[in-house]
Amino acid sequence: QLRLTESGGGLVQPGESLRLSCAAFGMTLDYLDIGWFRQTPGKEREQVACITSSDDSAYYADSVKGRFTISTDSAKKTMYLQMNSLHPGAPSVYHCAAGGHCNGYRLLWGMDYWGDGTPVTVSS
Repeated sequence: QLRLTESGGGLVQPGESLRLSCAAFGMTLDYLDIGWFRQTPGKEREQVACITSSDDSAYYADSVKGRFTISTDSAKKTMYLQMNSLHPGAPSVYHCAAGGHCNGYRLLWGMDYWGDGTPVTVSS
């Protein structure tokens, strides 16, 4: 059974960066489509970025393209989300997820495994 644990969230000022990590326990992320969602109170959960298991292609929501980068370590035990030029907004919780589907049209869906999330607040 795969268990995911996020870390790296916090409070930053607009324009600053954060790097989120998602550690996998119980099994590696090999052969799984993986990615990140974010949940902001009062809004629907938003897909942020994902990587396909087939060829490690990465896809991003339009709102984060050019600012965020999703990656994994070589052992496929940890995934990352590098977030640059963060925009101010309501506090969000970023969740990593694995085991569903990722492509450039729907982005990320049908995930089997979820982390509990790490909070991110961008405010001056």
